[in-house]
Amino acid sequence: MTPHNRHELHTVRDLIRYGVSRLNAAKVSFGHGSDNAWDEAVYLVLHALHLPLDTLDPFLDAHVLPDEREQVLTLLDRRVRERVPAPYLTNEAWLRGRRFYVDNRVIVPRSPIAELLDDSLSPWISDPQTVEYVLDMCTGSGCLAVLSALAFPFAHVDGADISASALEVAMHNVGAYGLHDRVFLHCSDLFEKLAPREYDVIICNPPYVNAGSMDALPAEYRHEPQVALAGGDDGMDLVRRILRDAPAYMKPSGLLVLEIGHERAHFERAFPDMEPVWLDSAEASDQIMLFTREQLAP
Repeated sequence: MTPHNRHELHTVRDLIRYGVSRLNAAKVSFGHGSDNAWDEAVYLVLHALHLPLDTLDPFLDAHVLPDEREQVLTLLDRRVRERVPAPYLTNEAWLRGRRFYVDNRVIVPRSPIAELLDDSLSPWISDPQTVEYVLDMCTGSGCLAVLSALAFPFAHVDGADISASALEVAMHNVGAYGLHDRVFLHCSDLFEKLAPREYDVIICNPPYVNAGSMDALPAEYRHEPQVALAGGDDGMDLVRRILRDAPAYMKPSGLLVLEIGHERAHFERAFPDMEPVWLDSAEASDQIMLFTREQLAP
């Protein structure tokens, strides 16, 4: 559609249809909150129009004002031309129905560990109220640290990240949920600058993308901080350090929940003698491992 006939888009329905067509024609890559053009177009249109994101039907045939139409089209144009992930355009990401502030200082929250925190890591944690200390390693935007604090209502939660700028975003999100008295952020290269502590639970979504996959990343993913994605030749550079050092920071009954994305084959080649429990979520299988302290330090 050329600029001179965009004025023919009159309703929310028109804008969504146009958005789906634009996104599909441009062959944009998804994976930052949606996996298809319809969901992303709906999200961008409703966000631009300041409409509730979970209430589409009553507004589908509502007419939009010319300046509202331009706001929507500007957002769609940037998404297509710049290949910017939608959450960077709107400065928000939704995880398990909760809103988090994001910008390009952090990767877009999408960890399937979040789903496991819905049930407070049941059945591996029998009573969430008895959990005293939780560590979210490689916290990024702080989303998993926040969700951990909500899952374990009496826990002290530490969030650690090597990126000071990522921790600025995390601090914003911790504040947005009123958790400054329970979630504490630390600038640290993995465990290096953390004070000695024995955690009940360590969760970690580290950089794990192998070098070949990094080279093949779609443009959208190249807007994200590469330090938060790249895991070395086989993706296991940080995983090796985490598995080596984590036991010193775990209670005797402590658990480590570690995400490695689509790198299971690389993990099994790197650690042929390890037998983690693989935790499946509705959206992911063979991507999240659970270790006991005894497994890591017999």
